[in-house]
Amino acid sequence: WSLSSDCFRDSLILGKMDMLCKVLVFFAIFYSVTAEIYIVTMEGDPIISYKGGVNGFEATAVESDEKIDTTSELVTSYGRHLERKHDMLLGMLFEEGSYKKLYSYKHLINGFAAHLSPDQAEMLRRSPGVKSVSRDWKVRKLTTHTPQFLGLPTDVWPTGGGYDRAGEDIVIGFIDSGIFPHHPSFASHHTSVPYGPHPSYKGKCEDDPRTKLSFCNGKIIGAQHFAEAAKAAGAFNPDVDFASPMDGDGHGSHTAAIAAGNNGVPVRMHGYEFGKASGMAPRARIAVYKALYRLFGGFVSDVVAAVDQAVHDGVDILSLSVGPNSPPTTTKITFLNPFDATLLGAVKAGVFVAQAAGNGGPFPKTLVSYSPWITTVAAAIDDRRYKNHLTLGNGKMLAGIGLSPSTRPHRSYKMVSANDVLLGSSGVRYNPSDCQKPEVLNKKLVEGNILLCGYSFNFVAGSASIKKVAETARHLGAAGFVLVVENVSPGTKFDPDLIDYYNVTTSRDWMGRVKSFNAEGSIGDGLEPILHKSAPEVALFSARGPNTKDFSFQDADLLKPDILAPGSLIWSAWSQNGTDEANYVGEGFALISGTSMAAPHIAGIAALVKQKHPQWSPAAIKSALMTTSTVMDRAGRPLQAQQYSETETMTLVKATPFDYGSGHVNPSAALDPGLVFDAGYEDYLGFLCTTPGINAHEIRNFTNTPCNYKMRHPSNFNSPSIAISHLVRTQTVTRRVTNVAEEEETYTITSRMEPSIAIEVSPPAMTLRAGASREFSVTLTVRSVSGVYSFGEVTLKGSRGHKVSLPVVALGQKR
Repeated sequence: WSLSSDCFRDSLILGKMDMLCKVLVFFAIFYSVTAEIYIVTMEGDPIISYKGGVNGFEATAVESDEKIDTTSELVTSYGRHLERKHDMLLGMLFEEGSYKKLYSYKHLINGFAAHLSPDQAEMLRRSPGVKSVSRDWKVRKLTTHTPQFLGLPTDVWPTGGGYDRAGEDIVIGFIDSGIFPHHPSFASHHTSVPYGPHPSYKGKCEDDPRTKLSFCNGKIIGAQHFAEAAKAAGAFNPDVDFASPMDGDGHGSHTAAIAAGNNGVPVRMHGYEFGKASGMAPRARIAVYKALYRLFGGFVSDVVAAVDQAVHDGVDILSLSVGPNSPPTTTKITFLNPFDATLLGAVKAGVFVAQAAGNGGPFPKTLVSYSPWITTVAAAIDDRRYKNHLTLGNGKMLAGIGLSPSTRPHRSYKMVSANDVLLGSSGVRYNPSDCQKPEVLNKKLVEGNILLCGYSFNFVAGSASIKKVAETARHLGAAGFVLVVENVSPGTKFDPDLIDYYNVTTSRDWMGRVKSFNAEGSIGDGLEPILHKSAPEVALFSARGPNTKDFSFQDADLLKPDILAPGSLIWSAWSQNGTDEANYVGEGFALISGTSMAAPHIAGIAALVKQKHPQWSPAAIKSALMTTSTVMDRAGRPLQAQQYSETETMTLVKATPFDYGSGHVNPSAALDPGLVFDAGYEDYLGFLCTTPGINAHEIRNFTNTPCNYKMRHPSNFNSPSIAISHLVRTQTVTRRVTNVAEEEETYTITSRMEPSIAIEVSPPAMTLRAGASREFSVTLTVRSVSGVYSFGEVTLKGSRGHKVSLPVVALGQKR
């Protein structure tokens, strides 16, 4: 290999590769093993940070929070120059046909993705001009009444001209599974004001390969798909994945409609209507960058290409309901990998990024979104619950959950278990308790009665669905059905009351066969939602902190998640092609849960903030959302989080910032926060450079910028939160606030902390003119070492009514 590398170095000097070198390279390839996808970063600045120095190419760098001018000849010519360098490197190293370049990355990082053998990847790693070679890794999806719950129609939309102007001219880019363009949530004619051309967006629209019609209609302003890595890996199936922006899953349509779907679209499912749906910013434009697929999720190299293109096209907001399964093993540091580095470039270009926190909760350190430039969104349960109940013949009432009508009022029905109404030996081939196959059950025994079915592991695995149970019950003429949960996962148990009642009242012969069904019951109405004052609560599945800085899961000096938003049982659009959720196949709407649903809530609300404050940086928007959030529920009690008890049943515990970040989003307050904690590209670099364990050379590899250490400690990063993972004796951190209100205001600063750590702020008050900035300090001192994190809060209360709060978390150590 050293000989091959020497050949490559000589070729750089001579400008060509002689035959001996090519033979050596060919033999290296011939003996290589199966090819994989690699992301390669190169020396030389990408467009966003190139300040000149290459002969014939003038600077293209943008200031922090400034968009790339893609119409500039300087930008396009330098971009072509980078791509030629990528091609030349590969062409000189490897025989044609022995590799495949998938993408050139030019705007946010300088590099490319290629399908290579591991030996070829190693040769690249040793080649001059190459900074890093990372094996691609997979990502996955992190899978409406919420506008009313969040106060948008009454408190927010009117300030922007009403729902038909909410989000006007803001473009939200969705890196997801595509879109179903024919859905009424995305119809351009749904609004009284037609969509005209956008003043600055430059993205393109692919055509549907079957109908030849454009995916775009004015509401949908851009639509592209990215699947080169998926194809090279052999994971792409055009029959189900669609080589177009068409959503073959449902997930992408769902997230797009949450953020920017049209207002007042009737929600119909299973023949019932459940009110009207709206996105958070119903007038915002939708730009689709499909990089996720139904069966396998996606590949980072496709996602990076999608992000690079979205920023080039001029999106204002990026919604990412996607993340890795765990910290990337290809890099030691969670903040430094091609994916997070690309998102750092996006934020430098003025794009606000919302990313789902992950669905690994309620366990600690399950986050899959780590970096300070990203707004990491946890999932809450809102105030709406769909609950029916089962009243047994013995008078007991069992609470249930489900979207179903009641049985006939004032009347009881016999209950029959699917296992007891089985036809012949059909159960050998099917699990009868799932009630998926009506032909294996005795219609005479089911008709007019309530059918009892088992919610087995098949429902979790996706081979059984509630929709099929409903179809079975309807086909057999049942008066209704009840699903009884089996022990399929932690937190799910048999309901002994129902089982005991059924067994006691059902008469059987000596072989266990039923002689007579005597159990009776009636089902209450589950179509009407019940609104709970206990909302919001942190959802059980929502990923939790502490944030981690490396693959060994060491704690980071940065609080994550950042914010909490609705993400449980969210109504939104669904693709009629979508097969991701068996219960919603063929439906136009779905009611699903995940931090995937929480992230687009924040993306849409960020669009409303951006509309009102177009010059604000992504960090200022993030700060406005975080510092005005609430840590109280609708009943005025501290937020609670769903958690497992010792018996593995679900319970509620007092939530902490590791569950909800700064708190639950409050859109109305975010529009007028008074103060913001602003930050730019240099601040993010300072955070990286002062984080222990990160090599300055590695930072330069991904950012093309030398380190500065003025920040001294990562806890001094100007975040709207404070986190110290290793507090020894005393530490003082600084924060800088900017008055974004129109008038001067005086703020008093107060703090509180749990007893094991003392907290002090200085100064206790300060006055800021409009537009002025000022620093304050927070000193934390260990009183006693408890071995667990202490939680607190710093609050700045203004004389004109503004109030901002930032959470504080610290872990006291002996040394």
